[in-house]
Amino acid sequence: MDDKPSKKASERAAEERKARAAQKLRENLMRRKQQSRARRKGAADETDGLPASSSRKNTED
Repeated sequence: MDDKPSKKASERAAEERKARAAQKLRENLMRRKQQSRARRKGAADETDGLPASSSRKNTED
């Protein structure tokens, strides 16, 4: 039995995962650099995603 087609497909999938991970790392690095520059200039951070904590507190019990 010859497993060449499935090996090539798995190798290709592994390369695609590797490329996506590298792209995410580059995006993260660029975002961190931008945040660092903004902090040095005294500008507010522009965050993506969920905040660490909400500013509104639930007072209803």
